[in-house]
Amino acid sequence: MERLQKLIAESGICSRRKAEELILKGKVKVNGEVITKLGTKVDSNDVILVDGKKIKTEKKEYYLLNKPRNYICSLEDKEGRKIITELIDTKARIYPVGRLDYDTTGLIIMTNDGTLANILMHPKNRVEKTYLAKIKPCLTMEELFSLKAGISIDGIVCHPSRVKIKKHDPSKEVDLVEITIHEGRNHIIKNLFKAINHDVLKLTRTKYAFLEVGELQTGEYRYLTKEEVKKLYAYQNK
Repeated sequence: MERLQKLIAESGICSRRKAEELILKGKVKVNGEVITKLGTKVDSNDVILVDGKKIKTEKKEYYLLNKPRNYICSLEDKEGRKIITELIDTKARIYPVGRLDYDTTGLIIMTNDGTLANILMHPKNRVEKTYLAKIKPCLTMEELFSLKAGISIDGIVCHPSRVKIKKHDPSKEVDLVEITIHEGRNHIIKNLFKAINHDVLKLTRTKYAFLEVGELQTGEYRYLTKEEVKKLYAYQNK
């Protein structure tokens, strides 16, 4: 369910402010009933008439995608690189919620629901993202404690909620580190390790909020269930 004026604006016929004016003037009908109250909730299945003309509403779609390497999280790319919207078979105007780097793999939500996207990306809602990073050289205990305590990146301290070494390979000077953060700044994981002089050789996101990779193979996706969408919306109230 969304506010009537928002749905009208998303149809492209006018701005949200103009939609509010039309509602107040009694120019909008929902399922044959004149609506004059701002904030009235409707959904994409309702029949909405504005000045006697039916507007086209786009049904909300929600996908969980296991992003492959070398795909860009954008709607277009001037350099001709592959974009992740190509991986999902839909006519809806979906877009990624947040970003994963070009060479980063793993979970990302794709939708055309701007309200949910804003909820999940807003820092105050503290949505957890878990990554598996292959780094070189190996972490020292002092560096591990530094990560847990928080690292300053561009003057803002990032406090991972969890950091754990999953695999330690001193012969190759490589560690596999699981790290969970709340924020979504660009390149944040790579910059965290860079700050303590470590290179990230490979990076994948294994968990987003309560959602996990499960049986999704690289490049595969699935629909989110109504229950999952509802749980994601609940982050707004936490």
